[in-house]
Amino acid sequence: MIDVSFQLKGSALTVVVLALVEYNPDTLAVELKEKIDQAPHFFVNSPVLISLERLENPENCTALLANADSLIQICRKLDLQPLGFTAVPEALLASVQKTGLAILPTPSERALKIPAAAKTKAPETIVETRVETVVETVIEERVVQRMSRVVTRPVRSGQQIYAEGADLIVLAQVSEGAEVLADGHIHIYGTLRGRALAGVKGDESARIFCQNIEAELVSVAGNFMLQDALPKELLKKPVQISLKGEKVAVEALVSA
Repeated sequence: MIDVSFQLKGSALTVVVLALVEYNPDTLAVELKEKIDQAPHFFVNSPVLISLERLENPENCTALLANADSLIQICRKLDLQPLGFTAVPEALLASVQKTGLAILPTPSERALKIPAAAKTKAPETIVETRVETVVETVIEERVVQRMSRVVTRPVRSGQQIYAEGADLIVLAQVSEGAEVLADGHIHIYGTLRGRALAGVKGDESARIFCQNIEAELVSVAGNFMLQDALPKELLKKPVQISLKGEKVAVEALVSA
């Protein structure tokens, strides 16, 4: 047996994506602070991924062209922890690289990567033969059922429960400061006072079902809504939460 000084493990990590549309350092600092003040317990010391995918006219963004590190400093002064950048346009690549942070590929860029072995594959010699065959195709419909993770005890403050590749069913309350995440749907049969994040790997069809909503934050496929934006008439009532376009929608859960 060989002893090693470290282990490499995969893990679920909640990351806030800061998607810039335009960049004015003074304006961003003020607006970002206002957003953080709405839910300080969620944002303080949160890891942040900076996305430049929606940045308008990046070649004319003089503030970022001159010094992308100024954006990093704004985040850190507000107790956010930048992890890196994604969807960096060519015009800003040199400036972003000087920050020393990682530049992460977008999901579409990862899908387009071709293994090196495939690029150097030797040409094949093909011998053509004629064979007459009769092929009968039988199509069998199958229902693929997603697994579920069931939690029977209350989720306490500071706890994080993640249902990887599955729906999450919580038969008790989710306390303030607690966090529940799932790749699929989330069902909470008690009070949700903490945070619930469904479809964390991008499933826009995921939903959150809750018997009593008092959440700090709810999120579907990375789009989130803070407590102060929840419809006042639906607080402490059964609701379902889904994604409509890029906006989180909260609706009353009506039983038949």
